[in-house]
Amino acid sequence: MNNYELALVVSSKIDDETRNAVVEKAKGYITRYEGTIGEIDAWGKKKLAYEIQDEREGYYYFIPFTAAPTAPAEIERHVRIMDNVLRYLIVRTDEK
Repeated sequence: MNNYELALVVSSKIDDETRNAVVEKAKGYITRYEGTIGEIDAWGKKKLAYEIQDEREGYYYFIPFTAAPTAPAEIERHVRIMDNVLRYLIVRTDEK
């Protein structure tokens, strides 16, 4: 099992309930591929470095998880087509 972190930038044009549903759906994909989720770090609404899909702000979420080496590709395959996700990135983190 490896340690990873999923970074999500969610649209700021949607309401809180829909935004929470997007994050829960992403967490569901992690658990579907037998991942274990750590404590989610929600940064809140931040200005984007550049405009994405006519939006200048987005909500940032960082979801640490532990999963098998094949899981990130499968999770990314699902997150790529999610509505209201402006950007995403899965990186492997090292234990210090």
